[in-house]
Amino acid sequence: MRIVWIGFHEEGVPAFRRLLEKGVEIAAFLTLKRERLCLRSAYSTEYEKLCKAYGVAIYQISSIKGEEAYHLLDSLRPDLLIVLGWSEILPKRLLRIPSIGTVGTHASLLPHNRGSAPVNWAIIRGETRGGNTLMWLSEEVDAGEIISQMEFPITMYDTCRSVYEKVARTNESMLVRLLERLAAGEEKIRRGTGGEEGWMHGAQDEPLLPRRRPQDGVIDWDKTAKQIYDFIRALTRPYPGAFTYLGHEKIWIWSCALLAGSETGKPPGTILGNVYSPDPACCGIAVAAKQGILILHEIEDSGGICSGKRLHEAVWEGRFENAQGVGCGGAPG
Repeated sequence: MRIVWIGFHEEGVPAFRRLLEKGVEIAAFLTLKRERLCLRSAYSTEYEKLCKAYGVAIYQISSIKGEEAYHLLDSLRPDLLIVLGWSEILPKRLLRIPSIGTVGTHASLLPHNRGSAPVNWAIIRGETRGGNTLMWLSEEVDAGEIISQMEFPITMYDTCRSVYEKVARTNESMLVRLLERLAAGEEKIRRGTGGEEGWMHGAQDEPLLPRRRPQDGVIDWDKTAKQIYDFIRALTRPYPGAFTYLGHEKIWIWSCALLAGSETGKPPGTILGNVYSPDPACCGIAVAAKQGILILHEIEDSGGICSGKRLHEAVWEGRFENAQGVGCGGAPG
């Protein structure tokens, strides 16, 4: 079985490593050209290290939709194409190339959360149940035949990174099982003959999640403290981050804690003062919000990143706002 892998996102690395360690031969790895990779969140250089260690040929492309990618894949003649951690929809002519089919995963329990950034949206929406779906890819977005699904919890302690770590573990489990079944000659698992779940009923009834852009990370202080907490942990590293404004200064918030249910009587976004602790990681700035208080542990402004005791070395006062230059807040001293 000749396998070709397409990907760049770090969520696929554990599965890629596991298959190579098990002795599965991967004929080629396709990824984005370096100048395009630098613009992507969560891309991993670990792929290149593994390819070098196991002798896997690496090909860099500008887009999976171009002539370059089509002729390359056609020349590679894969039996199975694995697409994991890739942001483009494969055109129909590429899906026809592999003799067995093209498989991919989507980080949700499809058809729920079809579309872009399912992990980020699930955390933003406060969902407590997540999962991953392995499927045969089709022309329509996230609507192919399901091979298998795995569920996991999303807790109050999770961030986008920790949820993607759970996704990565399920990628590994489902792909290993799929290859075992294909190697054993289980015809029912092959494309078009019915997977464990079969065709994705109800996919048309689920609206596609909209694509997220860096500018969509602005914090809305009219939301509750819990909603803002979810928003920040959904967009933290390796993504562009959630941000707000203090006067004319743009402030990214990378880490925070939630004290739910506490009302201060202050307008949302008002900086209440410093939070001290012998543990530097617990130091922060208290900020008023609706139905709670947020403790900011790590922030970034034009002067760089501040966390721990460094947060207290600056004078933070005023009020965070939704837009630049709005409100009475001043830049940190």
